[in-house]
Amino acid sequence: MIEGVTMESNEIKEHIKDRYSKIAIKKSDNDSCTSCSVNSVIEQAKSAGYSVEDLKSIPENAMYGLGCGNPTALVELKPGDVVLDLGSGGGIDVFLAANKVGESGKVIGIDMTEEMVRNATKNALEGKYENVEFKLGEIEDLPIETDSIDVIISNCVINLTPDKLVAYKEAFRVLKPGGKILVSDLVTEEELPKNIMQKFQAWSECSAGAVELEKYLNTIKEAGFNSIEIVEQHYFTDTNLDERLVGKIISIQVKATK
Repeated sequence: MIEGVTMESNEIKEHIKDRYSKIAIKKSDNDSCTSCSVNSVIEQAKSAGYSVEDLKSIPENAMYGLGCGNPTALVELKPGDVVLDLGSGGGIDVFLAANKVGESGKVIGIDMTEEMVRNATKNALEGKYENVEFKLGEIEDLPIETDSIDVIISNCVINLTPDKLVAYKEAFRVLKPGGKILVSDLVTEEELPKNIMQKFQAWSECSAGAVELEKYLNTIKEAGFNSIEIVEQHYFTDTNLDERLVGKIISIQVKATK
């Protein structure tokens, strides 16, 4: 059970998986996202911190308009780095990272939905990316070797899991000593109303899983990370956001080191 929530973690996870599977299926059927046009997806990506140059440099079908930041813009990536993207979706951040690490590096995307992995793999083939790989897996149980990753990125995904500490412990496990994480995520200024936390839809839309900022940072610390730093933050705005949460949800980009 989750504190303050009567739903089981596996119920929440299955609902989230179902929603993002449907998004991926619609995308593969040439529908940009659940209800968005191509232009609105691009505008959402730009508002999250992606530049026009970023978006032109990757496969168009990698964009879903689901993120809350651009982690690749704020993390230092070097040629030869091995990068892991937690919750890679269509691959937007994987491809941006792949452009930076070059042929000598590698970027691995992990996603829990088969449809997302299938679409991202197709995007990689069409874009002729040879330094990327997409794997089916969950961020609480990564199919990645211990001490094998230089940099971990993630974009509005860890808030989806009820087990954030487990997810961050897994991230810590797979990072090499001295490795870094740069995570874009959603947090709150205060505890969310209980009735919002009980809604499956609110979980799958990223709001119900957002926890208070101090608690979120303490979770990263408890997982073993140090040098924890908020690189950037701003209030999160979204047309689907419950009016009770306007001005209470914060998009943060946080960096930490193993």
